[in-house]
Amino acid sequence: MLIRKPSLFDGSAIPSSELTPKDRFLNRRRFLQGATASAASLAAAALAANRLLNVADPAQNVLAAGNLDTQRGSLTTHGEELTSFEHITTFNNFYEFGPDKYQPAKNAGVLPTRPWAIHVSGLVHKPRTFDIDALLKLHPLEDRVYRHRCVEGWSMVIPWVGYSLSELIKQCNPLSTAKYVQFLSYYDPKVTTWASQTTLPFPYAEGLRMDEAMNPLTLLTVGLYGDVLPKQNGAPVRVMIPWKYGFKSPKSVVAIRFLDKQPETTWNKINPDIYGFYSNVYPALQHPRWNQKMERRIGMPFWAQKRTSMIFNGYSDFVGHMYSGMDMNRNF
Repeated sequence: MLIRKPSLFDGSAIPSSELTPKDRFLNRRRFLQGATASAASLAAAALAANRLLNVADPAQNVLAAGNLDTQRGSLTTHGEELTSFEHITTFNNFYEFGPDKYQPAKNAGVLPTRPWAIHVSGLVHKPRTFDIDALLKLHPLEDRVYRHRCVEGWSMVIPWVGYSLSELIKQCNPLSTAKYVQFLSYYDPKVTTWASQTTLPFPYAEGLRMDEAMNPLTLLTVGLYGDVLPKQNGAPVRVMIPWKYGFKSPKSVVAIRFLDKQPETTWNKINPDIYGFYSNVYPALQHPRWNQKMERRIGMPFWAQKRTSMIFNGYSDFVGHMYSGMDMNRNF
C-alpha cells in the first residue's frame, strides 16, 4: 500500500507548503513581477501571469493566496509524483461555472467565498451553522496527498489540506437513525450563470453512507498545496473521498443533511445506469461508457500517462471492509 496508517507514521510525509511543484509554477509569476520596478509594469506582469494560468482577472481573487497553518498528516499517499499546481487549477469539473474543463478556471472568480457558512440539519441532536473561519479552527489542518480518479479515465495526485469529516460530524451528534449524509453545493442562478449550459439539476447534491462519511480518509477539504482552495477547485470547502470517482466529491458545500434514507445525488438521479450511488473505483465493473481498468495521469509525459487502475483507487486496506459481502456490480 502507498498510504501510511496512523500507527506507522514516522514523520516522513512532506507538508504541502514545502512541496516544490507549486513553487516552480509560481516562480513564473515572481519572474514577471520582478521584471520591472514600475507599478504599471507590475500590474501588467500580474495580468500576464494569470493569462498563463488561463484564469480570470486577479482582482477576482481566483487563486486566493495565504499560507494555511498545517501539520503533517499521517493518512497520506506516498511514492507518487504530484500533479502540478497548474494542471490541478486549470483542468476541472465544476459545472456551475461551465461544462468544459477549462471554463471553471476562467469563470469561478465570481464565486463569493466570504461570508460563507455550512448549515447542518436533519437527524442530529445539534443542528449547527458553521462559519467558514470557525470551521478552519475546528481541528488542526493536515497536509494529505490523495489520488484523485475521474470516471472519464483521467487521474491526478493532489496535496490537499483539511481534516477528517468525522471531526465535524462529531460536533453535530447525529441520531442513531441517521444512516446517510447528503451534501449540497452553492448555487445562485445570478452568479453561476454557466449552469444553464448544462442539463444538470441544481443545486448539486451528493451523498454518502454514514460509515463512509465517518471513515478517517473522508476529508473536509479547505486547501491544496498549503494554501486555501482556489475557487475553481471548490472553495472555500469541499469534501474529498479518495476511493470514489471524482464526481462524488462535492465542491463549495453550503449544507449537510443527516438522513435515514439514501439521498438523491445529482448524477445518479439523471443517469442511474451509469452513475451509481456508491461510485467506488472498481475496475472489474464493465462500465457502459468508460474503460475503468485504465487511467490517464494528467500532466505526465504522454508515454507515462497510461496506468492500470486499482480497486478502491488503492485504498482498499482502509475501506474494503465497508463493502464486504456487497455485490459491487449491483451496488456500483
